[in-house]
Amino acid sequence: MADAPNTKIQAQVLIVEDEVEHAEVMAEALRREGHICTVVHSLAQANDELTFGNFDIIVTDLVMDHPTAGLDVLKLAREHQPQSATILVTAHGDVPTAKAALQGGAYDFIEKPLDLDVFRNLVHRAAEAVTLRSANSNLRGQVEAAFGLAGIVGVSPAIRKVMHAVRQVAPSMLPVLVTGESGTGKELVARAIYELSQRAAKRFVAFNAAGLTESLVEDQLFGHMRGAFTGADRDREGVFEYADRGTLFIDEIGDMPAAIQPKILRALEKGEIIRLGANDVRKVDVRFVSATNRDLKEMCKKGLFREDLYFRLRGTEINIPPLRERLEDIPVLVRHAAGKYAQELGRAAPVVSGPAMMRLISYSWPGNVRELMNAVHRILVMVTGDTIELSDIPDEIREAVSDDPQTNNQRGSLAGIGIERLEKEAIRQTLAMTNGNREKAAQLLGIGERTLYRKLKDYGLR
Repeated sequence: MADAPNTKIQAQVLIVEDEVEHAEVMAEALRREGHICTVVHSLAQANDELTFGNFDIIVTDLVMDHPTAGLDVLKLAREHQPQSATILVTAHGDVPTAKAALQGGAYDFIEKPLDLDVFRNLVHRAAEAVTLRSANSNLRGQVEAAFGLAGIVGVSPAIRKVMHAVRQVAPSMLPVLVTGESGTGKELVARAIYELSQRAAKRFVAFNAAGLTESLVEDQLFGHMRGAFTGADRDREGVFEYADRGTLFIDEIGDMPAAIQPKILRALEKGEIIRLGANDVRKVDVRFVSATNRDLKEMCKKGLFREDLYFRLRGTEINIPPLRERLEDIPVLVRHAAGKYAQELGRAAPVVSGPAMMRLISYSWPGNVRELMNAVHRILVMVTGDTIELSDIPDEIREAVSDDPQTNNQRGSLAGIGIERLEKEAIRQTLAMTNGNREKAAQLLGIGERTLYRKLKDYGLR
């Protein structure tokens, strides 16, 4: 008999197996070791879980409704869960295919009939590998909060895509254009790029171009010499010089006056700026990140924005989807905000009741994350108990949600997502946060332990 693992690691495991009894045997073997298992019985169900869930280990039968279904699961896992490890379960005759799958990114394979001790050890080793890979991603000293990256919080595929892009681009000097609606967190993305860059020890300088006159923008960006204009009684450096060898973030770049745009282009291409009232060129070295909620490509077509500057800014583009398109993030953001503001107020973070959370999820959030954070802050200041109830939600949010499904569909709220999927993901993530402690998980979710046990059974998360 194989030796049992000495150190247990709790992993989120997805089991894909069309034989129901065999799937339950595998799941029960892993649950006894403390792993949290989700069981599905088809490729379509696996696709749904891998798209919207979050897993450390994927265990999949190689042959299900067609001979290489497991390879399709592997492909989906690599696309949606790149941090995970995939184990193939195969019959003896399919071992060559399984071995070939190792070249395609599978962690390992195991033959039927399963030796459950060998199976548990294999999953344990895979979990160790995933844990080690995760630890190595933090070698640069960046501590990531649960569900977040340098201030970016969320669990949705859309926000994970943003986090992945940030990690990829941060070490380079490539200019980054961050796009998205107002309030989505564009400056947070800029700061995350800075904090994960090789310039994190230098300055991060943020400048907002919205609503400023051309002369004031030029002065703020490039500085001036004494006597350059009335009131210029001393030399002053602009933000380009102030951010030298650091990172400069210009928000609302789409509002930049036309006369200033070629000067920014020169600063980016040649690293040169000229102060107001000066003749000499000054050298600057900045990592440049910009952001806008406007369509710069369309502005270029209309002659409102320089095309050469647009292409220069868009070394790479990171788009942040609006909050109404990533509803899975709302429960996580609400808990994050509640914890943040509760700490500021010197109190314990209250639990959000189920009806209150559903109402927050149902709201369209036109102001995106900024509006949500402000709303939770207001709630925390006003609520006196240890639970946020539906009656504690601000009137404009509570009353904005219609009971008419068609109206909600127009708002882009819960339509097409499904309460069960949101609830299942919330339970899964909360179990992960509490290391499988069901009592604590029930408290955080604002439901009774019996209700949680029933839902764990219903969702295959026992």
